[in-house]
Amino acid sequence: MESSSAATVSAGPSPGPAPADLLRRLRARGAADPVTHVERVPARPGVPAPWPSWAPPELRAAFARRGVVAPWQHQAQAATLAYEGEHVVVATGTASGKSLAYQLPALATLLADPRATVLYLAPTKALAADQLRAVAALELEGVRPACYDGDTPRAEREWIRRHSRFVLTNPDMLHHGVLPGHAQWSGFLRRLAYVVIDECHTYRGVFGSHVAHVLRRLRRQCDRFGSTPVFVLASATSGDPSTAAGRLTGLPVTAVTEDASPRGGVTFALWEPPLLPPDSGPSTPVPPQSTGDHDDLQQVRRSALRETADLLADTVAEGVRTLAFVRSRKGAEVVAANARRALDDAVPGLGDRVAAYRGGYLREERRELERALLHGDLLGLASTNALELGVDLVGLDAVLICGYPGTRASLWQQAGRAGRSGQEALAVLVARDDPLDTYLVHHPEAIFGAPVEATVLDPANPYVLAPQLACAAFEAPLTPADLALFGDGAKEAVDQLVAAGALRQRPTGWYWRHRERPEVDLRGEGGAPVCVVESSTGRLLGTVDGGSSHFLLHSGAVYLHQGVSYVVDELDLVDGCALVHAEEPDWSTHARDVTDLSVVSVRSYVDAGPVGMFLGEVDVTSQVVSYQRRRIATGEVIDTRPLDLPARELRTVAVWFTLSPQSLTLAGVQPADVPGALHAAEHAAIGLLPLMATCDRWDIGGLSTAVHQDTEAPTVFVYDGHPGGAGFAERAYGTASAWLRATRDAIAECGCESGCPSCVQSPKCGNGNNPLSKPDAIRVLDVVLANLPE
Repeated sequence: MESSSAATVSAGPSPGPAPADLLRRLRARGAADPVTHVERVPARPGVPAPWPSWAPPELRAAFARRGVVAPWQHQAQAATLAYEGEHVVVATGTASGKSLAYQLPALATLLADPRATVLYLAPTKALAADQLRAVAALELEGVRPACYDGDTPRAEREWIRRHSRFVLTNPDMLHHGVLPGHAQWSGFLRRLAYVVIDECHTYRGVFGSHVAHVLRRLRRQCDRFGSTPVFVLASATSGDPSTAAGRLTGLPVTAVTEDASPRGGVTFALWEPPLLPPDSGPSTPVPPQSTGDHDDLQQVRRSALRETADLLADTVAEGVRTLAFVRSRKGAEVVAANARRALDDAVPGLGDRVAAYRGGYLREERRELERALLHGDLLGLASTNALELGVDLVGLDAVLICGYPGTRASLWQQAGRAGRSGQEALAVLVARDDPLDTYLVHHPEAIFGAPVEATVLDPANPYVLAPQLACAAFEAPLTPADLALFGDGAKEAVDQLVAAGALRQRPTGWYWRHRERPEVDLRGEGGAPVCVVESSTGRLLGTVDGGSSHFLLHSGAVYLHQGVSYVVDELDLVDGCALVHAEEPDWSTHARDVTDLSVVSVRSYVDAGPVGMFLGEVDVTSQVVSYQRRRIATGEVIDTRPLDLPARELRTVAVWFTLSPQSLTLAGVQPADVPGALHAAEHAAIGLLPLMATCDRWDIGGLSTAVHQDTEAPTVFVYDGHPGGAGFAERAYGTASAWLRATRDAIAECGCESGCPSCVQSPKCGNGNNPLSKPDAIRVLDVVLANLPE
């Protein structure tokens, strides 16, 4: 039976203590029990199905050689739908064998038709490389699978275009390489039978909206060459996968969601770090840097980073193979460094069995870490979500999740990495000092009793649609028939491109006017990545995406790489380079920004008497203006230093609510307390929005004011942090009552007196979390909820 792809972590030595025993030992470390809830996810037997009659004997034999004696029921169902020409999405759990669902029809077609081709798309290079190993291991004659990505040597690219029949790539390479060079790919596209889109739930927000149009451009080229490929999508369990897959591809898609694979039992614990004594410093030394966990605001609970590092050290010491997921790159470095230090203190040399893994590493470093993990040289790994997808990690004994990853889909995807060939596993969610995390560990039903979110993307976003139409016009002149393919708003976007001089209209269509092709950033990361270079040696340490560079690489910032800290000497935004030198200061750095917002237009609104709820376009101007240096040991602010960085302007979509001053006075909010009340409500609302939409609090921003110049009333704004919007504000507007009810409950149920990071403080507040009024925030939300219709 197939449970995962071919590359798995080797079994290695004895798996260590049983999950329940391991959890008991971990809980006994401190004086107070940090576990708020334990959920037992029971084991499940598999439901096999016979091989489809159309599957050729040599393909069945190839799978049998890899240990697959028969498919599971969901695999056979999805494979048959695809083989019969129906677009299909298989949305089942981690390690449920989704790869067989698309490999079976695709490879059967390649064996039956020696001219047919298959295109496989993965969101990461590592995942494509993993799938290449799995397909190549089947040793099927004439398939000739090959990866075509930015790491592919140029000498091999021509061979792949001419001879490979199963090409594995990613949306970025499809966008930058394949579609602009469609003439060189004409033979491959003319014979294209299947397009496989793996881990399609990752295509959300602006990135997902861009990929939706890249796929429409692919369909357009296929149509020009006379092919109509079947789309087969694989997704983690998600809400309404048929609709999401249809929005992504622009096609009707049938969903297969009943998971028939066997699953080992999982012990899933919700873990809240203990409260610290007043004015206590960090309990574990931290390398000097800005942690990404932002635990150095008012310290209320022990940092989730430190707690996760200790848990990782404890599980590795027990001989338990453990993966710790950490939300930020710097956080992953901190967890790995602290775990290594603790292990070396206990057993010199044991710290070498732990490493960090994150984006921004050089390719050679990533491959070596993947190899060490696959071969068991590493027992513990602290990773960003770079390993949520990619190398198949099924076979680990425990997963630690440092902070809620933003969606239930990601949570279960990460937790699903634990489980040794169907054996029992342990998963632990370690709560950060954050409104959403605190809410979840005290409301387990919001995790274990709630459906997984639907994927949010908006192909009609004009900031996505217009650039993608420009790319399509570069590839071939646009025709009126093409506009229907690109959906709502396409004609308006084309007219804007004509007015801007990018397109020229002729009787036969719209033509791209420039010699060079359009520059479009699929991932919406705010421009090209910034290289981090060591000043004294010229050595490239890594990269940081352009959107984060103002915060992470400003002059004077502390940057951490593989446990070594560096201080930034200079940030050159023109050349995309930050020069750094190695230094171990006893302070961390924290950038601060200022934001201004103006309303451009209102799309929709609800008039609820003294309360108004609005959805519309806004212009946001933000600028990083200074940074604080804070003592590592105490969190004490040493000084604030000014920065001279350019302002950034963003037109996006926001949801906002207004209240009449009279309603606030009647609710007991004094005029002097209105700014703090609105500010606290804004922070908490941003923190809880990921409950309603597939977003992270870092995908969204907010602003509150006692009197806004455009609304002339007390107002709270929450906006998408991407040009044109990402669909999150629309989701917030549509679920406003439930969203703000959860926000109000999270504030009211927090045990602090005046507000803390668990309820109304924000890790990214440009005003240093001042002013804030927790009790008045509850009164503000009571007014909104009392008047807003359900």
